[in-house]
Amino acid sequence: MPELPEVETVRTGLQQALVGRRFEKVVARRPDLRFPIPADLSERLEGRTVLEARRRAKYLQIVLDDADPSPTVVVLHLGMSGRVNLLPPGDEPFPEPAKHDHLVFDLSDGGRMTYNDPRRFGFLDLMREDELASHDWFRDMGPEPLGNDFHADALNKALAGKATPIKSALLDQRVVAGLGNIYVCEALYDSGISPRRKASTVPGKRAERLVPAIRDVLQRAIASGGSTLRDYARLDGESGYFQHEFRVYDREGEACRHDGCGGTIQRIVQSGRSTFFCSGCQR
Repeated sequence: MPELPEVETVRTGLQQALVGRRFEKVVARRPDLRFPIPADLSERLEGRTVLEARRRAKYLQIVLDDADPSPTVVVLHLGMSGRVNLLPPGDEPFPEPAKHDHLVFDLSDGGRMTYNDPRRFGFLDLMREDELASHDWFRDMGPEPLGNDFHADALNKALAGKATPIKSALLDQRVVAGLGNIYVCEALYDSGISPRRKASTVPGKRAERLVPAIRDVLQRAIASGGSTLRDYARLDGESGYFQHEFRVYDREGEACRHDGCGGTIQRIVQSGRSTFFCSGCQR
């Protein structure tokens, strides 16, 4: 599943490709993805200009120029295999949409954006700007890990009294928004914290190490265009490259890269997800 750096990479591409352009024609080629596609999608989007492309956790938010009573926001989640593709303007007609191109957006500059999703675990909905904060998807979300509201004090408060392992706690979107399995493994490794450690024991000096480790791993992943392990690709079709920088994820049986450790990367399963760590230097 695309995680925060992958979704942020897509957001950056959408910001560059869509802002200031109108949706001239919008076609839903099936009635549903994971959830039903709004029946009035074309009616509400066609003729509207894009003002901004944002991200909240792993959700993309495309803000339009209507404002009655507040702007329409296209909310898109990529699910397991969703991919946004951008076709630039050209002299030749566009080819027929591919089998899994479920949504097609023709743009005022002559370009085309498609949403392709073989597994159809992604979803799209339309909301008003003033409805977002109270919607079930966003109401209880924690702070953005790259935002100013995420700091050691906030993490201390969120983890206080939690008996779950810290790995599971960090995947809880109420603690911090948008973190996924790969980058939690990497951040715990970089901060020297065992994924099995009880979350309530992390506040204090461990949290002071963990917060910058989370920020650093996400920033490095975004700079590399995210990680491509299966389906994810950027808007230009290129893969992300951060998987080549993994220090612990998917490296079971390999030597720990921390100087002087001498340990070996192990894999365990927590809450149905693979966890990779080094018991020699993560305590």
